[in-house]
Amino acid sequence: MQEHYSPREIEAAAQQKWQQTAAFKAVEDTSRPKYYALSMFPYPSGKLHMGHVRNYSITDVLARFKRHQGFNVLQPMGWDAFGLPAENAAMKNGGAPAAWTYANIEYMKQQLDSLGFALDWERELATCKPDYYRWEQWLFTRLFQKGVIYKKNGVVNWDPVDHTVLANEQVVDGRGWRSGALVEKREIPMYYFAITQYADELLNDLDKLDGWPEQVKTMQRNWIGKSFGAEVTFGYDQASIGHDGQLKVYTTRPDTLMGATYVAVAAEHPLATQAAAANPALAAFVAECKKGGVSEADIATQEKRGMDTGLFVIHPLTGAKLPVWVANYVLWGYGEGAVMAVPAHDERDFEFANKYQLAIKQVYRQADGADSFDAANWQEWYGAKDGLTTVNSGKYDGKDFAGAFDAIVADLEAKAAGAKKTQYRLRDWGISRQRYWGCPIPIVHCPSCGDVPVPEKDLPVVLPENVIPDGAGSPLAKMPEFYETSCPKCGGAAKRETDTMDTFVESSWYYARYASPKCDTAMLDKDAANYWLQVDQYVGGIEHAILHLLYARFFHKLMRDEGLVDSDEPFKSLLTQGMVVCETFHRDLPNGAKDWIAPQDVVLERDGKGKIIAATHRVDGQPVQIGGIEKMSKSKNNGVDPQEFIEKYGADTARLFMMFAAPPDQSLEWSDAGVEGAHRFLKRLWKTAREHVAAGITAAYTGGELNASQKELRFKLHSTIQKVSDDYGRRQQFNTAIAAVMELLNTFDKADTSGEVGRAVAQEVLEAATVLLSPIVPHVTDAIWSELQPGSELLNAPWPQVDEAALVKSELELMIQVNGKLRGSITVAADAAKDAIEAAALAHDNVVKFMEGKPAKKVIVVPGRLVNIVV
Repeated sequence: MQEHYSPREIEAAAQQKWQQTAAFKAVEDTSRPKYYALSMFPYPSGKLHMGHVRNYSITDVLARFKRHQGFNVLQPMGWDAFGLPAENAAMKNGGAPAAWTYANIEYMKQQLDSLGFALDWERELATCKPDYYRWEQWLFTRLFQKGVIYKKNGVVNWDPVDHTVLANEQVVDGRGWRSGALVEKREIPMYYFAITQYADELLNDLDKLDGWPEQVKTMQRNWIGKSFGAEVTFGYDQASIGHDGQLKVYTTRPDTLMGATYVAVAAEHPLATQAAAANPALAAFVAECKKGGVSEADIATQEKRGMDTGLFVIHPLTGAKLPVWVANYVLWGYGEGAVMAVPAHDERDFEFANKYQLAIKQVYRQADGADSFDAANWQEWYGAKDGLTTVNSGKYDGKDFAGAFDAIVADLEAKAAGAKKTQYRLRDWGISRQRYWGCPIPIVHCPSCGDVPVPEKDLPVVLPENVIPDGAGSPLAKMPEFYETSCPKCGGAAKRETDTMDTFVESSWYYARYASPKCDTAMLDKDAANYWLQVDQYVGGIEHAILHLLYARFFHKLMRDEGLVDSDEPFKSLLTQGMVVCETFHRDLPNGAKDWIAPQDVVLERDGKGKIIAATHRVDGQPVQIGGIEKMSKSKNNGVDPQEFIEKYGADTARLFMMFAAPPDQSLEWSDAGVEGAHRFLKRLWKTAREHVAAGITAAYTGGELNASQKELRFKLHSTIQKVSDDYGRRQQFNTAIAAVMELLNTFDKADTSGEVGRAVAQEVLEAATVLLSPIVPHVTDAIWSELQPGSELLNAPWPQVDEAALVKSELELMIQVNGKLRGSITVAADAAKDAIEAAALAHDNVVKFMEGKPAKKVIVVPGRLVNIVV
């Protein structure tokens, strides 16, 4: 065993061995319990970042732990390879997105290998490969024929620079997240997944997910947003509108209908269009509203603005005329694009009514009779239901929420002017994207036959890979060689769809394809899918809590309903890891911008408690400003390059630091001192093992007379095995597992390991410690194990088992207190009687001293812990 710990040599040797022996290849094996560990797959951006390293290290720790426990483990990896970044890079660099993507995949794959992850590369997939998206297209055609996918015009966020639709989450402060251009509303034909058909099941099945964080389940419940209310119909006022018609609104508060004083419609509503035709000012306002984004966050925070249309609708219960306003806070794509306004009991409506001097009618007051609407207290009634009774509501006066709700809805139903309705915040998923680097939508547009799905025999519709986008719309729409085709039904000239799918589609089912990635006869090999699925442990960022995870759950149910899988949910357990954060430093530039300075270029001055009190630039010695702790990012120049780090310290140091610095679900603050500490521990581990091996290895302890020191060491060993097993398994707290092994080694250093029995105990401790640490630092432990157990493979070593006998102590050390203050300790037999313990404590020299000759009023014995003497 070489004298010094050399991570470069150790890690290269271990990785080469694993590769040559296909150590992590997974096959279906019904003789063992299976364990499917999965990290959210990366976008091939070009380089791993420390967030990737943390995510994949967590998953790898769990996968390796389960393997030692005898599980048949699958841990695959692939690439979320479609998407706009590749197009942007292509335009910047003048190359095709495909070439950029494949080059990045090769480099990032090398980086993953350098970290020693136990990945089954034979199952590797890339979503941009035809053998993958072929089956996505196959499922699309099936769902299109069933009506689960349909086409309609939809109002979307349109980025006028990138010429593409943006999801609400990609609109930031009214601008496209990548281009920065002001987003416009446009109405265009789109394909939709009818996810709302599964809304109730998606909501109810959250209760089955015991292994998911409550925070994530709550976020999904809120996103689905099931609510109970009523659809209310307001008839058109013929005198102002000029024809019959109905305005329908959905409200969760039909009990407040008697307080409605106006209705507001979206800019796209037919009434807005009609009124704007004869009103240039209103037409201009409507056009302005259409330029805004459709993000709910933007709608909620923007200034509420509106214009009167001059039109009226009829209140369904009172017959009163209510003015119709166009308002920028009403979204056309939500419900019927209209809301009823009750400004006395809704904050948004109240703000709007006050701004435009519209009527405010109170219809609830406190049950005790208080009905003041002064600024001091009336705002607490927004949305309130309890402790109020109706007023100013005619026949509905004096009712509570439930009574008013039921009575008003009953009358609406009797008049055919409304009905109870359950509504969802969730909307159908529009998947059409006007960009190139994505999965082609397998539809042919025929002048005679309409929209015709591509037959299965003609799939996949292959995306040409030698295209360089210019940023002006989709290149596919300019390529006759792509879009010119014949109709599968009539054989006439037709045109292929040139939109591609939202890349969330690819990431919604990749986990299932890993079960049979090379299957060329079906989307999934059902036997393999049912063997491996569900995923036992899924690991990824909290930022994917809603869309990705919701869409993946939806897709799993779609595949189940197509007979591809038997389970209802894709992921049994979910771990959302925290971010990797680091200090930021900058200097202010004359133009108001900040010049961000890398932490490694900064010299820090700290106070006695370690707090940073000053910072200077390493090069010029001049002060820099401390910007606080933020997520590692290129924009703040506070990232650490994993490759440089691995070359300097080794992969095991990176993995150890990542697992030790914080629990996996919390943010991890990068610390150079912490990194150095992790590296020192690995050198110490190596040195301890080397010294033992140099003295001659032996069989691990199985029996023999032990002295007190050796008994204590075995007690520490087996209590550590007990704790670490629980930390890895139930608690998933790897930092405390590492700390426990560190404490074990501290005890080992102090123990008597001489003699035949002592050497056997030392062997037992080092073998166990090596396995306990192997999920976290697999390279150094592999090398140590090969010395402790020549000819044996650490990967196949069973997880250490607790020897219950070692946890039974024959003697106990008890602390002694006099009047609550520690005054010494005694060692007694583990089965010593209470009288004997009291006598030994009272006879202790230090106890006698501090009792000062006074008699003991009370002696309290806390079994196994302490004796407290009260004088």
